[in-house]
Amino acid sequence: MGLIAMSERDLQRIEVLSKVIDGRMTLVTAAHVLGLSTRQVRRLLERIRTDGAASIRHKAIGRPSNNRISDGVRDYAVTLVRERYADFGPTLAAEKLAERDGLRVSRETLRKWMSEAGLWLSRKQRRTFHQPRLRREAYGELVQIDGSEHRWFEDRGDPCSLLVFIDDATGKLMQLRFVRSESAFSYFEALELYLKDHGAPVAFYSDKHSVFRVAKKDAKGGQGMTQFGRALSELNIEILCANSSQAKGRVERMNRTLQDRLIKDLRLEGICGMDDGNAFLPRFMEGYNRQFAITPARPDDLHRSLNLAPDRLKEILCKREQRYVGAQLTFSFERQRIMLEETEVTRGLVGRYVETYAYADGRLDVRWKGHSLPYRVFDKDQRVTHAAITENKRLGDVLAYIKARQDERPAPKVKTNSEKIGYRPRGRKPGKRTDFTNDPAVIARRRQALSELDAAE
Repeated sequence: MGLIAMSERDLQRIEVLSKVIDGRMTLVTAAHVLGLSTRQVRRLLERIRTDGAASIRHKAIGRPSNNRISDGVRDYAVTLVRERYADFGPTLAAEKLAERDGLRVSRETLRKWMSEAGLWLSRKQRRTFHQPRLRREAYGELVQIDGSEHRWFEDRGDPCSLLVFIDDATGKLMQLRFVRSESAFSYFEALELYLKDHGAPVAFYSDKHSVFRVAKKDAKGGQGMTQFGRALSELNIEILCANSSQAKGRVERMNRTLQDRLIKDLRLEGICGMDDGNAFLPRFMEGYNRQFAITPARPDDLHRSLNLAPDRLKEILCKREQRYVGAQLTFSFERQRIMLEETEVTRGLVGRYVETYAYADGRLDVRWKGHSLPYRVFDKDQRVTHAAITENKRLGDVLAYIKARQDERPAPKVKTNSEKIGYRPRGRKPGKRTDFTNDPAVIARRRQALSELDAAE
């Protein structure tokens, strides 16, 4: 006789009933322990004496269920899923089977069938593992950067973004900056402060945000680099983009930490705006680094000093683009029409490209071979482009800008039907409500007619 699988309940019953058979327990006590009636206990005792302890097992164990779906229906459902809904999940596949094929199967039953047929993987089976990456060995070798949009001032101020620069080797906060949204100009501002405080690192490590990486593969301008990437290239700093959030997990975890510790410190300090928050951030970074920064594996500092004039750094940290000059010495820039003033230099620029330097404070400089050119704005339109593609991280800032422009725009004048068709009253005929009996011209004509009538008589 082979092994017989039994449940805990059956083993407990055999133990109690054995004590009753041996006379160590009464039948009433056994019924109370097992939670059965005395009549049922007598039946179980009779079954043990007749067929042995194995007969205590439930008779339905090992037998198919009476409500079991037939194998033919199962094979038919799996075949339909494999042929028509191979990339569907169990929930959607069950809905389509009932809707299109008239086959009603519960979601969980279909999930079980698809898993057994290899058409569906559970969440545990689909889980991917990210291997941990060791820290860089030297300070300034790799700096992770990211922006975190959050209600940093809670209900005391508007939501904004926090730009975070963290050293990979030491976990030290290198730069924090509150900005309205993640943009090239906001990162230029934070980068300028970083370079002045620490120097140039070897490389920055970021996500695939459009500030750092050209999202459009067939982009015509920019030589395959964004404005931020072009500035880093001129500063001899490398920019690396992570393939996943886990790859730059150090700065991601720092964002979560700051959303806890920094928010509470801002609340205790009573800070309600970005200006006061930016003034407080250096003190916060100093205390945080003193408590949590670690010693790198190598004592070297790989930051390099920048021997650049302030004006030269400003020229690098700006938006630089090339624009084609038309026959009328004009070109388009940010929905504006720029007209170059006619000089000896600009006369020869028709059909050529000039370089524009757009600064964060709104200034625009037009240059040709390093020489500034005089210009004036011919047509100014600051309306956001219709159906413009806006990234999620800049959506709040763009909506605030649109709302401000809409409030400034005057209400449109509603034209009447007469104005639409171009009708203009000439004043020859009196209207329905015009009182012409007291009109001096009408009275004069009436008197003249009466005098002529008298003269004729």
